[in-house]
Amino acid sequence: MRILYIDIDSLRPDHLGCYGYHRKTSPNIDSIAKQAIRFDNYYVTDSPCLPSRTAMFSGRFGIHTGVINHGGLAADPIPDGAPRGFRSSLAHTNWMTCLRQLGLRTGMISSFPERHSAFHLYAGFSEMFNPGKGGMELADEVTPPALDWLARHGHEDNWFLHINYWDPHTPYRTPESFGNPFKNDPLPAWLTDEVRKQHWSSYGPHSAQEVNGFRPAEPWLADYPQQPSQMNSMADVRTMFDGYDRGILYADHHIGILLKTLSDMNLLDDTAIIITSDHGENLGELNIYGDHQTADHITNRVPLIVKWPGLTSTKVDTSLHYHFDFAASVIDLLGGKIPDNWDGQSFAPSLRAAKPAGRPYLILSQGAWSCQRAIRFDDYLCIRSYHDGYHPFPEIMLFNLKQDPHEQHDIALSNPAIVATAMTHLDHWLADMMRTATHPTDPMWTVISEGGPLHTRTFLPAYLERLRATGRSDHADALHKKHPNE
Repeated sequence: MRILYIDIDSLRPDHLGCYGYHRKTSPNIDSIAKQAIRFDNYYVTDSPCLPSRTAMFSGRFGIHTGVINHGGLAADPIPDGAPRGFRSSLAHTNWMTCLRQLGLRTGMISSFPERHSAFHLYAGFSEMFNPGKGGMELADEVTPPALDWLARHGHEDNWFLHINYWDPHTPYRTPESFGNPFKNDPLPAWLTDEVRKQHWSSYGPHSAQEVNGFRPAEPWLADYPQQPSQMNSMADVRTMFDGYDRGILYADHHIGILLKTLSDMNLLDDTAIIITSDHGENLGELNIYGDHQTADHITNRVPLIVKWPGLTSTKVDTSLHYHFDFAASVIDLLGGKIPDNWDGQSFAPSLRAAKPAGRPYLILSQGAWSCQRAIRFDDYLCIRSYHDGYHPFPEIMLFNLKQDPHEQHDIALSNPAIVATAMTHLDHWLADMMRTATHPTDPMWTVISEGGPLHTRTFLPAYLERLRATGRSDHADALHKKHPNE
């Protein structure tokens, strides 16, 4: 079996044509989607980048691996300890090792392990190529080594190639020569000037007045004119949407090059093609502009498009799935055994039967910008914040995603019974997770005990000063009251 796994960083599904987006961002991805199964409710268990990919390639929740943050103790897998043999449990049970045991050559084209010192993600890969810019490379620096790999190994019978594109990730930097086909296209209708003004008067890292973190701009951003530093007007909103969508289109253009290469090699029809992401990207939702800071529908939901030769499908699967459930399904489809320590569960039987079947609910986590767990069930998303990441989030939020996909209306206070159902799901999941953990502490509490998520540590005093200097003293007072010791 030949498997091409295309991993586009920060890609949210609703900015792809095949998921209903009104802008033409993804003609090549859309062409694959016409031959594929499209998954509409596919979520990463742990966000953002490092926790997500660790969970995906280990098949395990962050609460089990220990990786839920971008720094501190919860940024590295928990060691096996005394039971560790000559090789670690990760070496024996990671996704790529399972595929190699099934006879596949495994290759990676990505700078991600070096970017996050996530060298455990190399486990099980036969061959790795690092483009070398820590996630700042453009697609035109990723595609050539991918084409070289395909030239050397494409005609082999069994391989898995992971290709990591970064172009939709901030700072927006698509080559000017590529043009901007979206300059006259309508913006997404939900983000009106009224919404922008409400966000402007509020606060939080990457909010409307501080799009690049806790300050409006950094000196190095002068090299990236496509990246707005504040949402002063709807013109800035347009700059953000155009920059993000141009990044998607540029990655899509290079996917077209890969597809043409496979076609020229007479391999396209016989190759499984997977298109997905490590997390989504809030583009104004919850007053977060161009970042991935929450355990919400926008950050944790990602696309999954699967073209698998010979596999009948329903074309659209609306069931609830975790991302590592797909990893388990690949092992199952190839006739392998899913490791006993995996949390991922195969949905291959439902794919074969063309009858979607997913999880009754999902638990989503975030530990790098905030400390949150969310419950996704029925039409709802309920978010429990343990550390708000210096946003004005209440402890519990509830959104009806069918009616409010951009999470503008928190309905928690008016729906206590729905919140209670969500909290029951969370309690049961936590009990199951800690009962099966190999360590005594939930890593979420490790992060909190260290001073909170990595990306908010030490910033609060200076941010309180900025809030007061920009006429938001009431917000500064409220934030200081919530975090008196930080």
